[in-house]
Amino acid sequence: MAKERRGIHLIAELAHVSIGTVDRALHGRAGIKESTRQRILQIARQVGYTPNLAARALSVAKANTKIGVCVPREIHFFYDQLWNGILEEATRAAHLGIQFVNRPVQVLGEGDTAAFKELVERGVEGIILTAGNPKALQPLINDAEENGIRVLCVSTDAPESRRSCIVCVEPWTNGCLAGELMGKLVPPGSKVAVIAGMLRAEDHRKKADGFVETFPQHCAGGKIIKVIEGHEDEDESFQKTFDLLRRVPNLAGIYVNTVNCLPVCRALGARGLAGKVKLIATDLFAEMSPYLQKGTITASIYQQPHRQGQVAVRLMVDHLSNRAQFPPKVHFSPGVVMASNLHLFREMRLAEARLEIPGVTTGLQN
Repeated sequence: MAKERRGIHLIAELAHVSIGTVDRALHGRAGIKESTRQRILQIARQVGYTPNLAARALSVAKANTKIGVCVPREIHFFYDQLWNGILEEATRAAHLGIQFVNRPVQVLGEGDTAAFKELVERGVEGIILTAGNPKALQPLINDAEENGIRVLCVSTDAPESRRSCIVCVEPWTNGCLAGELMGKLVPPGSKVAVIAGMLRAEDHRKKADGFVETFPQHCAGGKIIKVIEGHEDEDESFQKTFDLLRRVPNLAGIYVNTVNCLPVCRALGARGLAGKVKLIATDLFAEMSPYLQKGTITASIYQQPHRQGQVAVRLMVDHLSNRAQFPPKVHFSPGVVMASNLHLFREMRLAEARLEIPGVTTGLQN
């Protein structure tokens, strides 16, 4: 470790910063300006510095560290991307001797308390969790934290718990962005609706709230006539949308605040309203491409699921291996996907690459 310490001291001297600042830059931690981080990394490359990963791996391996992961399988369009980000970083952390214990649930909010308890019983030191049932999970999270098990929520939160960190696209902002966009797409006085997943989930509820508050601010006289729970069920979402379009024939727009937009697209098609009702979706996957290209989906609010998974693992690994402090929250900025920039997104590039390689399939492996 002496060589590593000399390297860090040299970089600090050349960069005119403290050793702590160098450490944060080299290990990707928060608390420094990005320009400072890049300057330090450039100096590190120039002096040929590489951290002593072997020594760090040995110290962690002796501890036999386990990280539990509990994310849903469905809807796989979103959660496959989240899991791929987790898996990618878990593979990179393998040299540290950290074991990842995966206990997925089938659907958001179903079975996550049992999965959480099982992970605790397995002796994990940290848990990465998509909290679909925050009220039931709250006491479990609090007990885990009191017993030294760090809990990091990803994608959706348990905000009243004492979890260590949340990594997500801030849902209120997400809904506000959709509301502002919808307000500028439809005429004054328009009626619109929200198709949510389940309002007990923090992420879904706050997106709906943000949309409901923001839309009328950007559409004079605009009204949200209904917030519908589809419970991430394709048949239920199709039927409820189909019935809504019958009851409100002059509906101007629909905001789908989860990735479950395909049944809504099919309902619009069945009613002959595809492209006539403005549809703002959430996230992106290959099957959405034709609906964006032909205008059934006007735009989609992108939440960077792969990046969320990556960052969640990095923060947990850095805490357990280096005792780095968790930031209270990591919020990504939502993006807007439209037909014109569709090809730039990771999901579309991967889909195109798979088409070029015969025999390649997708899906979560266990």
